[in-house]
Amino acid sequence: MKPRLKKLKKLLQQESLDAAIISSIPNIIYLTDFAHFSSEEREAFLLITGGNNYLFTDRRYIYAAQKHVKDFTICEIGQDNHLEDWIKKIAKKEIINRLGIEENNITIAEYKKIASAVTRTKHYDLHALRMIKSQQEIAAIKKACAITDQAFEHIVEQIQIGMTEKEVALLLEMFIKKHHAELSFNTIVAFAENGAYIHHKTGDKKLTANSPILIDFGVRFQNYCSDMSRTFFFGKATNEQKDAYQTVLASQEKAIEFIQKKLAKKEVINLSEVDLIARDYMVKKKYDSLPHALGHGIGLEVHESPRLSPASEDMITDGMVFSIEPGIYNLNKFGIRIEDIFAVEEHKLVQLTNSSRALLEIHN
Repeated sequence: MKPRLKKLKKLLQQESLDAAIISSIPNIIYLTDFAHFSSEEREAFLLITGGNNYLFTDRRYIYAAQKHVKDFTICEIGQDNHLEDWIKKIAKKEIINRLGIEENNITIAEYKKIASAVTRTKHYDLHALRMIKSQQEIAAIKKACAITDQAFEHIVEQIQIGMTEKEVALLLEMFIKKHHAELSFNTIVAFAENGAYIHHKTGDKKLTANSPILIDFGVRFQNYCSDMSRTFFFGKATNEQKDAYQTVLASQEKAIEFIQKKLAKKEVINLSEVDLIARDYMVKKKYDSLPHALGHGIGLEVHESPRLSPASEDMITDGMVFSIEPGIYNLNKFGIRIEDIFAVEEHKLVQLTNSSRALLEIHN
């Protein structure tokens, strides 16, 4: 049995649960290594009990699941075999009274059906399991980050005046797919004042001379994600833009140095402290405090545990992978964000995205 399944079964014991329903696609991938299900439709559930593991899916996926998924009994759901019918049958056979569910991932209608099959339900999640990555997981993220760096180098060489944000995003996507990977999320390309919108929707704005360019994109390789932001300038940056850029860069560097020094001394590091280091520096330099968390975990999902935020209670541990991404957003003028991915390996902070962070002015 896979170590991940063993860990989950141990978690169920700790939570006094007889079994758990797994409904979120990233968690299904994590436990089965089967990534064929769509995240946009409800196509599968897992049921993990003390002694057995079940995968419920419809006829479209039955044969592929039987071929590729090990350690699971594959159960077909359809008009004559509803999910709740399977759960009732298995609950009776294995004496399941307390069932764990992912409350933040199921609909009310699904909950009513599942809850009808057992005595009690209780919310649980797998963030604690997925937060600490294995060497194999980190290797996949490193490869995704390497492709990300290559894609950024490519786009800097290709970008030209008159291009639209959408055209730049398309060039990135084509490069990534040629390297046998996928986008991990919809690419953000923001010219000029559009960079001030943190989650700008890439549009038809054309690139003009002396414009800041903010690009936020990521790669998915073997199911694992990267995420990187760079801000650079087509032409000359103004003194105001340069000052904002250097402030963002320095705030990121201070957060990195804080972690490195604490790790070297083998001191406990709360991720809320890391957020505060960057946030306080920006305020000290007379800029607004960060309007978002300093960073987030990354893995099967672009945003997962741990969180680098003022409210975080997570402590840095070997195996964590997360972003550090301070930003300054000057409404109606420009936005600056620098984002990199880091892993903690053997009590050292290792940077995984390695595109230059120096202020870049290009003249293609």
